[in-house]
Amino acid sequence: MSSGLRRKLTSYGDQGFSLFLRKAFIKAMGYSDDALDRPIVGIANTYSDFNPCHGNVPQLIEAAKRGVMLAGAMPMVFPTISIHESFASPTSMYLRNLMAMETEEMIRAQPMDAVILIGGCDKTLPAQIMAAASSEIPAIFLPTGPMAVGHHKGERLGACTDCRRFWGRFRAGEIDEAQISDVNNKLASSIGTCTVMGTASTMANLTEVMGLCLPRAGSAPAAESERMRLAEETGRIAAGLAANPDAPTVRDILTPAAIRNGLVALQAMGGSTNAVVHLAAITGRLGFHLDMAELDRLGNVVPLLVDLQPSGQHYMEQFHEAGGVQTLLKAVRHEIDGSQRTVYGMTVGEVIDAAPDEPGQTIIRTVEKPLKPIGTIAVLRGNLAPRGAVIKQSAASKELLQHDGRAVVFDSVEDMALRIDSDDLDVGAHDILVLRNAGPKGAPGMPEAGYLPIPRKLARQGVKDMVRISDARMSGTAFGTIVLHVAPEAAAGGPLAIVRTGDRIRLDVKERRIDLAIDQAEFDRRMAEFGAVSPAEPARGYAKLYHARVLQADEGADFDFLQHEELDRK
Repeated sequence: MSSGLRRKLTSYGDQGFSLFLRKAFIKAMGYSDDALDRPIVGIANTYSDFNPCHGNVPQLIEAAKRGVMLAGAMPMVFPTISIHESFASPTSMYLRNLMAMETEEMIRAQPMDAVILIGGCDKTLPAQIMAAASSEIPAIFLPTGPMAVGHHKGERLGACTDCRRFWGRFRAGEIDEAQISDVNNKLASSIGTCTVMGTASTMANLTEVMGLCLPRAGSAPAAESERMRLAEETGRIAAGLAANPDAPTVRDILTPAAIRNGLVALQAMGGSTNAVVHLAAITGRLGFHLDMAELDRLGNVVPLLVDLQPSGQHYMEQFHEAGGVQTLLKAVRHEIDGSQRTVYGMTVGEVIDAAPDEPGQTIIRTVEKPLKPIGTIAVLRGNLAPRGAVIKQSAASKELLQHDGRAVVFDSVEDMALRIDSDDLDVGAHDILVLRNAGPKGAPGMPEAGYLPIPRKLARQGVKDMVRISDARMSGTAFGTIVLHVAPEAAAGGPLAIVRTGDRIRLDVKERRIDLAIDQAEFDRRMAEFGAVSPAEPARGYAKLYHARVLQADEGADFDFLQHEELDRK
């Protein structure tokens, strides 16, 4: 295949003319023939005024361009969609597939021999990995990095676990408007992604674990000079990829063994449950299913080692200072396939061998002295979740991991918002809150509504946690005894649709069960009466496409037509 400016010529029926015209137009920007004859590295620009997690992207681009040019290639920056968790309606997850499609098509349509993908906020890195997995050119990733911690009355603050903790206190009447306003000013003290082990940090770390970005790039702070040096080095590596016709693609790097390495790290780091959906989408692009049984098995044998919120106490800057991903992989090396290669040429084993020694650090524990003896995530089955559900057991209340309670059902996110704070809500501390019709189709977009708030009247009584079940997601920064991603969702005919307020539900995380406690005859009768009641199909646009083609959570909530043709559909 042709390279550089000769790659992907526009179709005019005359390739010589196509190249002539392309050169004529690009020379309007002042490029010389020497520059235009070099390998081209595309750099995706995801800067947006609506995306503070990407506030450093202009500086990262300049540093990456410097690295590309110092290595003899030509950088070409191009814009793509940018998604921020707090600024995307109805939810950023709804737009993840759109960003993946657009990024894939921009990579495919424009002349580049390799690409640098800069992403940070929750759904951007997953969308970019999905796009690159479906592209034929080499890609290297550059996370934007976590923000700095804030401070309030002698206490460290980090978005966004502390967002939820302080908002919970405000709802319970423990703090007033003035104090919550002061906290609001201090939660996000710099640009960058959330500084806890939320989805953004989880996906950045997994990008490093799986060999798609440079060592330390998963955790280096957004506002520090190390992040810029990593950007320059990323540019240098990208130039080498562009000049090498045999350079590995994302499809070459992300083998089933590399994905399994990611699952090991996910269990050990206290990572976000959202990573399960994203990894399922990524593996679907690669032509195989995410091994949920192996994820669950690892949750029993790989303990929680990283002392970061929401499963622990600290923040990403402490994780980075403790050695970051390299130190974590060293701690779980017995479960890691060190033969897996990286985009920058080393094997994972060589990366572990080069891990820095940080004597005295207590943020990343050893398997002999873990933070908690269990892994981060458990996979549940039962008559309520025939195709599975997940729970972040490391951030749950120990006394609720085995629980039998009365269901209090909300039929939608809107229904929950209307009734959750009512003093007339019939709910007690031992009940189980159930939210349905909040999955990929039902909401739509599978919002982070699974973190159902504690009903206000119970919060005022001092209740801090309850069992909550939904077909939605929750933020990786959230905590509590929360069962998520119930599949199939209620809007697709899943059993969550037949639960009634007053029914008994049994949760047993040790046995990996979530069950509606009614006899089988009644269960079957309700299912037969219900059938699948999907929401009304939107009339036009992306909403219509999303409704028609989105998959369930266990399949990554990707579009069916974007997954690899060799993947067997369930």
